[in-house]
Amino acid sequence: MERLGQVQDQLRNNMKRMIYFLPAIAALNFTALAGPVSNTMNTNETNKIEIADLGGGCFWCMEAVFERLPGVISVTSGFAGGSTPHPTYEQVCTETTGHAEVTQIEFDPAKISYAKLLDVFWQAHDPTTLNRQGADVGTSYRSIILYRDEVQKLIAGKSKAEAQKNFKHPIVTQIVPLTKFYKAEHYHQQYFDNNASAPYCQIVIAPKLHKLEKEKVIQTAPQTGK
Repeated sequence: MERLGQVQDQLRNNMKRMIYFLPAIAALNFTALAGPVSNTMNTNETNKIEIADLGGGCFWCMEAVFERLPGVISVTSGFAGGSTPHPTYEQVCTETTGHAEVTQIEFDPAKISYAKLLDVFWQAHDPTTLNRQGADVGTSYRSIILYRDEVQKLIAGKSKAEAQKNFKHPIVTQIVPLTKFYKAEHYHQQYFDNNASAPYCQIVIAPKLHKLEKEKVIQTAPQTGK
């Protein structure tokens, strides 16, 4: 009987140890399973960058506008929407490549949305003039949105319909899938910032920026790199 009592006491002690350590073991297993997933999600969320590809006439103008938006990381002037691979500026000017002058906009969606970029896009040019922006005439100056996925396509279509309420004439902006973006020559990049005193910049770009600044659509200085 005495031995039986010792065995029972030992069993009770073992059960107490199991009950004591069980929550700790369960917590360790859960951490091992969930930890890496949580870390990956946080990394993706903080490092996420999206890209918008928009054409609204001369890319010198559009670049100067979009780089003045908080949340925009970089703006690159280039060509898209045509068939000629690796076109030069001179080739695009001949109106034989099918390309439009386009700005590729890298942005942080946590600070500015694709829809907000499109809101500014409609205000930064006249989307009702076919193949023309002011004195710049030709298909390379057409109004165009090049979407990268179905989400951008849907947002662009909705934004266009909403923007139409603000224009008397029909919007002629193309909404097409992006096939390839070609970066323009180096001297086209940050053109207004580097050539603010040039006649085109003074006559065309500066008044547009001033108007959008006055309406508090954009900031007075470039926000890229901040």
